[in-house]
Amino acid sequence: MRYIPVTEFERKEMLEVIGKGIEELFEAIPDELKKRLSFNFPPPLSELEVRKEVKRLENSNKELICFAGGGVYDHYIPSVIDHIIRRPEFYTAYTPYQAEVSQGTLQAMYEYQSMICELAGMDISNASIYDGATALAEAVYMAITGTKREKVIISEGVNPHYLEVIKTYLARRYQIELIPLKEGITDPEGFTVDDRTVGVVIQHPNYLGNLEEVSKFVEKAHDKNALAILSFDPISLGILKTPGEFDVDIATAEGQSLGLPMSLGGPHLGIFTAKEKFIRKMPGRISGKTIDHEGRTGFVMALQTREQHIRRESATSNICTNQQLCALTSALYLAAMGGEGIREVAIQTTQKSHYLANKLEDAGFELPYNKKSGKSFFREFVVLIPYGSEKAIEEGLKEGFLMGIDLGKFRNEWKNHLLISVTEKRTKEEMDHLVEILSM
Repeated sequence: MRYIPVTEFERKEMLEVIGKGIEELFEAIPDELKKRLSFNFPPPLSELEVRKEVKRLENSNKELICFAGGGVYDHYIPSVIDHIIRRPEFYTAYTPYQAEVSQGTLQAMYEYQSMICELAGMDISNASIYDGATALAEAVYMAITGTKREKVIISEGVNPHYLEVIKTYLARRYQIELIPLKEGITDPEGFTVDDRTVGVVIQHPNYLGNLEEVSKFVEKAHDKNALAILSFDPISLGILKTPGEFDVDIATAEGQSLGLPMSLGGPHLGIFTAKEKFIRKMPGRISGKTIDHEGRTGFVMALQTREQHIRRESATSNICTNQQLCALTSALYLAAMGGEGIREVAIQTTQKSHYLANKLEDAGFELPYNKKSGKSFFREFVVLIPYGSEKAIEEGLKEGFLMGIDLGKFRNEWKNHLLISVTEKRTKEEMDHLVEILSM
């Protein structure tokens, strides 16, 4: 912890140089706002006192046993990852979109892209976007750019936060048609693709954790020359079919589950992949591998479709910041875990989530979409709480549990529905205790 104090003499000297007093520096602030400002700051602290105060605040935090999900998950993170990313050449590197970016950073981007393509079964990947929400919104916007089609069909099973970002991207310019859910999954017969449709968007597993019939949506989209856009779960690919196997055109994801801490909501990582024919429309930046005139391997910034480099009206994206440190983190996670590790995480996540679902059903709780003989799900599922989701969450906090997500805040028909997530980190004792808490 470091800071540079300014003495009274230095402060006076600086004000003399600019020829203004303290009050003059704030004269641009309207008087009505000044009345609401308070400059009664506490007295200064020494470094030792600051450390003590920060420690006090740190100790007031409480680490909860997490059964919440909705796009951000409490997965195990190998210790080696934090050790590597904290190296100064990675941790403090400038946003790598300039031509002079180092070979090490370019290679890290290239390796990340390669691993993401292998994981998703897709042709190309960029070197990351902000998060899962902007990745999906950028995919929709990319599909629309350069076409005369004006309608996008989106499943209501898409993460509600992602849907809000998409609506912001397309506001007042394009038509959004929502496909209704039927018993927790998107109804394949609930929409019609016409010549005005640019793409069909679906999430698999969907926001409720349920597995979708992706092939039916891809087929309906392609029959009308529309694009099939999929939001996927990276960990689920350890046991589920990849986006490439479904023949989708663009596939995006939130990469937080690949080695990134929850961090109270970010920063996280937007994964963006597509078929090769879309490479010149892809947002963000792509690192490529080449050979110089002496035959040595080198890495270059191959493509960067951004408004800073081309005419603004022709840009497919305004994405400027590269989440490279987060992308490197996910690359390290994939390298450390390997294919078998990802598969093991997916298997344990599935087994444990189904164990908890069955325990809750045995305890008398209704699982609207996932009865023992019902539909399949991955990692998370919905439980109907007769006495209210909010009350269940409050009781969980008393026991040190983050019980899940109150779905009622998104839709009226989801009132008293609790979305519970289970990862490989959860133990049998924790899951049994959660059932006890809910059975109060």
